[in-house]
Formats: sequence, structure tokens, C-alpha cells
Amino acid sequence: MKSNNKSMLLRSQTGDFDHNRWLFESKGKYGIGNAFWPDDIDNGEGGVSMSDFLDKPWKPLTRKVKIPAKVLSPYRLLIVLRLVILFFFLWWRVTNPNEDAMWLWGLSIVCEIWFAFSWILDILPKLNPINRATDLATLHDKFEQPSPSNPTGRSDLPGVDVFVSTADPEKEPPLVTANTLLSILAVDYPIEKLSAYISDDGGAILTFEAMAEAVRFAEYWVPFCRKHDIEPRNPDSYFSIKKDPTKNKKKPDFVKDRRWIKREYDEFKVRINGLPEQIKKRAEQFNLREELKEKRIAKEKNGGVLPPDGVEVVKATWMADGTHWPGTWFEPKPDHSKGDHAGILQIMSKVPELEPVMGGPNEGALDFTGIDTRVPMFAYVSREKRPGFDHNKKAGAMNGMVRASAILSNGAFILNLDCDHYVYNSKAIKEGMCFMMDRGGDRICYIQFPQRFEGIDPSDRYANHNTVFFDGNMRALDGLQGPVYVGTGCMFRRYALYGFNPPRANEYNGVFGQEKAPAMHVRTQSQASQISETSDLESDTQPLTDDPDLGLPKKFGNSTIFTDTIPVAEYQGRPLADHMSVQNGRPPGALLLPRPPLDAPTVAEAIAVISCWYEDNTEWGDRIGWIYGSVTEDVVTGYRMHNRGWRSVYCITKRDAFRGTAPINLTDRLHQVLRWATGSVEIFFSKNNAMFATRRLKFLQRVAYLNVGIYPFTSIFLVVYCFLPALCLFSGTFIVQSLDIHFLSYLLCISLTLILISLLEVKWSGIGLEEWWRNEQFWLIGGSSAHLAAVFQGLLKVLAGIEISFTLTSKASGEDEDDAFADLYVVKWTGLFIMPLTIIVVNLVAIVIGASRTIYSVIPQWNKLFGGIFFSMWVLTHMYPFCKGLMGRRGKVPTIVYVWSGLVSITVSLLWITISPPDDVSGGGGFSV
Repeated sequence: MKSNNKSMLLRSQTGDFDHNRWLFESKGKYGIGNAFWPDDIDNGEGGVSMSDFLDKPWKPLTRKVKIPAKVLSPYRLLIVLRLVILFFFLWWRVTNPNEDAMWLWGLSIVCEIWFAFSWILDILPKLNPINRATDLATLHDKFEQPSPSNPTGRSDLPGVDVFVSTADPEKEPPLVTANTLLSILAVDYPIEKLSAYISDDGGAILTFEAMAEAVRFAEYWVPFCRKHDIEPRNPDSYFSIKKDPTKNKKKPDFVKDRRWIKREYDEFKVRINGLPEQIKKRAEQFNLREELKEKRIAKEKNGGVLPPDGVEVVKATWMADGTHWPGTWFEPKPDHSKGDHAGILQIMSKVPELEPVMGGPNEGALDFTGIDTRVPMFAYVSREKRPGFDHNKKAGAMNGMVRASAILSNGAFILNLDCDHYVYNSKAIKEGMCFMMDRGGDRICYIQFPQRFEGIDPSDRYANHNTVFFDGNMRALDGLQGPVYVGTGCMFRRYALYGFNPPRANEYNGVFGQEKAPAMHVRTQSQASQISETSDLESDTQPLTDDPDLGLPKKFGNSTIFTDTIPVAEYQGRPLADHMSVQNGRPPGALLLPRPPLDAPTVAEAIAVISCWYEDNTEWGDRIGWIYGSVTEDVVTGYRMHNRGWRSVYCITKRDAFRGTAPINLTDRLHQVLRWATGSVEIFFSKNNAMFATRRLKFLQRVAYLNVGIYPFTSIFLVVYCFLPALCLFSGTFIVQSLDIHFLSYLLCISLTLILISLLEVKWSGIGLEEWWRNEQFWLIGGSSAHLAAVFQGLLKVLAGIEISFTLTSKASGEDEDDAFADLYVVKWTGLFIMPLTIIVVNLVAIVIGASRTIYSVIPQWNKLFGGIFFSMWVLTHMYPFCKGLMGRRGKVPTIVYVWSGLVSITVSLLWITISPPDDVSGGGGFSV
């Protein structure tokens, strides 16, 4: 296939990509959509008959499961009703000022208008939530069963490359990464079509040797999982399951096999844990040997005595074969530090054979008779880093893996995972492939799976599960142009990552982007043979505006081997053209060819494309691959694809596809949210703002992306609004003139409609009420701390050019092994605590002052007191998880909390006495003592 497609690529020395002859020029006898069948397929000698092909009934791989109308119709009606009520409420508020406290009225009006605008941005993209289901049996029948075009029943599925990214073995323990790798190597997908890669952006020998140990253990673990149908296939998670492991296991040797593999895994963990000490001892031994060698040479040159200044020997880090480690050393030196080392690429598991390799009765004390013992290809990658180059953090590492994997395996699809997100469902890749290989799947740029987490405290104090977003917002976006990319658990179409526009970019219209435009359908064989052999992609890929994002990518770099892989990846990613309604498909049996073994020149080219200079004068990071320039490169990358007209799909599987870890400590959680929010601010002030999108981005999808960039700014108004109840209590006034029937009626209607809308969201999304409430609480906590800091940090970067650096979120478990949730109670003081703590203290002081004033007043104004206390309690109730986080274990509050609370209390009290001194006359600003 590579040789047949070379004629389609015209290159120059600059690496510019020529689109004059692109990917859909193959000539054949029949044209079905854009799938052109070669003449020798319909040969009348037992091959695929064209008439049979046209008459064959269509069997879809996926289906949409609509939300019941009895849930969705009232939901939409309530949204419209609340919009109307909000409009009249805000109109009433604007036209009825509080003459007694115009400043208080003005502040509240501005905040309420912004809250209404923010709610509209959040709720509009939720108007069309949908569910989806896959049919794995049909996928098996179409791609893995014997047929005229596939007599042996070998898999006709496309290749998949799985990327795992890591950067620091201290914060991302190698054992965690190794377990993730083992779960990938054991997935239920054709072995010869699967390749795994790990990007070690720190160039650490510890990660390198841990992965080598994992590959050795995989030779037993992977066949064991296949033999006994193990789930999950992460050994650490599997052996930690509390339920009976023998449930549904029928083979009589399961208990014996499990006991043996458990012992092997325990020894594997001990070896991994001992690697740091082993590597250091090895380095000391080799360094001592080199020192003695240098001393001997120095003595020979100096008449048998050492030179006066001694002998200087570099303290290197050594590999097991007695050579210098080319990456980062324990004692960093030039060419061997985190930001300065050579590129490293090691094939740790070779390309598997095309045919199954069956095991025997004595495979390490296990009987693998009749079990395929092959292991997928695996490569360790650490891109080159040099001082003076901007390596673009994770996005740069991912792009390096994209290029290296294209040369080594060139899977048509790429699954990216964080090092702590492992495969929980061994059929997850096949579930995603159902969407990619279904009719119209060629227009899908990526499949996003929901993130599920382990190790979260039972109460989920800080909303770490984030189910409102993953089961609510993302499911709703699936009913539009597709979910946003969230950084992990996502399967990409490689061709879409290269910056190309989708075929039939204008196929879907409507407000939700779900209405298919009328198209010509092929009815008969004679009509099929008359279809033009030119692709409709040519017209769809022309820019609709002057926006360069809709142009075609040109500069991929100067590797001709890499550019040769582009049309191959595009072709292999096409759906199966097994029906007349499939457009832009490929004939059955086209992907049955074996993969060639890797040779030295190929590996050398893969190393060349991960060099730090390769991206110079190219479009990598600009419109090709992961996009640079933001700490949330994931959202920007997905946005660029949607902006070109691609669609994405949200795949919720019955059994969780992937599982990972999340920080349960309050400080770590807030810093994580700070990083996300800062990226959103960067997006708002960049060309990736949805307001500048092309018209290929559907209206409600544009609203969703606009909300991504705007939501951190809500924190400014939220903080002001949290202080308003205290200001009301301090001043003895309220945001309205009086608590009359109009205000209370509007407040009741707005609250009731919001509650009903939330209940219906809970209904169609499947989340629990407690999860919804935890999300509401953390919205206020994060909004008054991390989001506010993100706004200022983003403004500093935009206005002053001050770059923001973030620490890597630690994946290491707490030191207390007896308590799985020990990190939950650790109090790590951070500046992000200051604003929420101030809000709490000020509201508590205000309640005391307000109650005192009212009690000792001659004419108490109880309605204003109750109004202020009600809203203050609303604030304090939302802050309850924050207060628990500050108390730590058993209520041990850190001293700094007492100090800060005391300072705020004294400052507020003195400030208010200065502004409104007490007097003997009631009814003024003060109160009698």
C-alpha cells in the first residue's frame, strides 16, 4: 500500500505537502461513494460480487439511544420558562433600585446579570443530550469472520497505537506506569494490529528499566489474561479486588494459575521497588571502575604517581550493559539532564508474528496450550531535549510520539492515556472502533471516553469524580458536534491529527448539528457504475473563509518516510465499504497484509523525527498534532478539529473503559483546578476563542467552547456576591428596598425551576443527588479560589508576558499505607486558601454584628436580618467541605488558620467601627452598646 500511494505525494526539500493529487485517486471498476474497488475484486471466481454487495442489508455497528421524551420535553420547557422568568426578574431588579443602598443594589445587579449570562452559556449546550450503544457482535462478524474477501477470518480491523505519557518517576511511580502498560498489552484487540508507546519526557533510567521489567512479566501476564478472561487486566487492580476471584471461572487450573501469577507479580513489584537502589549501586561500581582506570592511566603518564590535582571522573549513570545512560543522570551533567539529553528510542517488544503463536503445557509452570502467547509491539521513547529550545511540555512529547509511531507502526488510530489511567475494560478499543468503522465514521476525529477514578473518599468531598461534567455536560455535547477532548482516554483518528479537513464537512446542519443534509443514494448497480470517480473531499476541503485553520496542512518536516505514511494512515482508517450507503470506504480484506519487521534505518528515522530541531519551520503545534501555547493543550486540540468540521463521539461503556487516580487532598485538587482554569483564560485571550471560529463550528458547539473560555471570569462576580450578605448585615440594608411579594415570588420561581431542571438532569444523566450537591459546593470553593487566581495569572501572561509554571500532579499514594485516604486529611497551606477563608470569617463576623444590631435596636428590622443571614448561610453551607479540609484529621486546625481568621475578624470589626461608629441613637448605621 505504501508503494501504491507514493505517487500521490509530491514533496520538496522544505517538507511542503502537495495536495494537487491527494488520497482518493485510485481507479477501479465500481465507485461506491468514495470507495473505489479494484478490478480484480469482482472477478466472478468466488470473489466479492458487486450485485451481492449492493443487495446486502446494512448492519450498523452503533445506535443512538434517545433520552425519553417524557424527560427531555419537560427539561427543555423548564429551561425556556426559566429564561423568561430570569428576563422579567432582571428587568424588575433594574427598574426597582434600592434608594437606601444604591451601591449595594448596583453590585448585586451586575453580579446577577453575569450569573444569568453564565447560566445561559452552560445550559444551552445541554438541550440535546443523547446516549449511544455499540454492537461488538456485529463488529466481530464484519471484521473477524471468514468471508470471500477474508477466507482465513484474520482480523481486518485497522491498527491502533496506544500512547502513555510520563515525565517524573518520583511523582509518577514506575510501578503505576508499569501496571498501565500491562493493561494495554493485554487488551482484547488483534495483537498484530496493536502497538504501545511510552513517552518518558524526563529521560529517566528508572522508567526505562521498569518498562523492561514490565515487558518481561507481560510474557506470562498477557497469556494468563487471555486464558482465563481476566478483568481488569491491570495486575495491581485485579489482585486488589475484594470479590470472589473464582466467580464465573470454569477452567480447573484457574486457582493454581492465579496463585502462581500472583507470586510472580509480587516478585515483579519487589524488583521494581528495588530498581532505584540497584541502579545507584551499579553506577557506583562502574564509576569506581572508571576512576581506577583513569588513575592507572594518569600514573602511567606521570611516572607512576598521581598528578597533584588528582583525577577527575564524571559521575555517570550506567545501563546494565556497561554503557552510559543517554538520558538524565542522577548527578545531572551537560547532555545528561532533564532539559538536555539525546533522543532515546528502544523497541522493547518486537513486531509480533502475523499468525498466532500457541503456547505449550510448560510455559513457566503455566499451561498455555491453545493460547496465543504473542505480545504487542512496545517502544520506549524519550525525545531529544536541548537548552534554548521550547519543548512545549506534554503537547510536544505527544507530537514526538505521533511522528515516531507513524514510522514504526503507523496505526490509523491513536489512543492516548495518562500513566495512571489504565485499561479497565479490555474491549474498550473495540467499543471505540465501532464508531470509527460505522457508516459516517470517517468524519469522526476522536472518541472520548469518560474519566473514572479510583481511590476517592466515599463522600467525594471535593467532587473528584466530576460526574456532573462527565455524565452530564459531555453526554449533552455528544448530541451536538461532540464532546471536548479532556486529555486522556481518547482515541484519535491519526489523519485528523494531521490537520486535514473531514470529508463531507457540511453533511450535518441544524441547531444541534445532528440533521443530515439530503444526499444522493446509490440504488442500483448501473447507477453505481456511473458515479464520478472524483472525491467530494476536494470541494469540502477548500477554505470557507480566510481563516488559515480551514486551509490544508503543508509543512510536516523533512522526513519523506513520515510523509509517505500519511495516505496509508488515511486509507486504513476508512470504514468498511460493505454497503452502497457507505461513503469514503475501503474494500473488505484490504488490511490483511502483514506488518514488515523493523530494520535499523527505520528505527534511525524514528529517532530523527523526535529530535528537538525537527519541528523548526513546520506546522507542528500550530495546526498539526497537539496544539501548543496553552496549559490545556487538550481542549485547544479538540477545538481545532471541531473548527475544521470534524465530529467527535462520547463512548460510555457498560463496564468503565479506563480508570485512573485523582488528587483527594484539598491543596492538590485546587492546584489541579487552577491549571485547568488558567488554560481557559489563555484560550479566551487567544485566537482559539470560539468567537473567532469558522462557520463549520455549529452554533451550540460554539456556545459550549465559548463557555470554556469564559467560566473562570465568573469567579470575580462570585466572590463579590459572597461578600454581599455580609455587607448587608454590616450596613443594616439589603440588595432590595424591602422583601416584598414581587422579590420573593421571583426568587421562589427561579429557585424552583432551577431545582426541577437539576432533578431532570439527574434523571437523564444518571448522576446521584449527592454528587450533584458536591459539585455545587466545589463550584463555589473552586470559584472563589482557583478560578480567581487563574484570572489574574492569565491576565499577567497576556498583558505582561509572565509565563506560568505548574507542578506535576503527584500520582504517588500517601505515606500511611493503613489508611487509603490519608491524603484527604493532610493540610498543605497555599495562597489559594486566603479568599475562601476570608469569605467564611467575614460572613460569620457579619452574622454576629447584624444580629447584635437588630436585637439592640429600638425598631428591629427583622426581615433584613433574616434576608442577610439566609444568604450568608447559603455561602457557609457551600463552604462546608472547605472547612472540613482545613480541620484535617480529628479537627486539628493548623495555627495559620487561627492566625488568619483572627486577623480578618479584627480587621473587619475595626474597619466597620471606623466607617460606622456606634452611637446612642438607634436607627443609624451603628448600634447601641
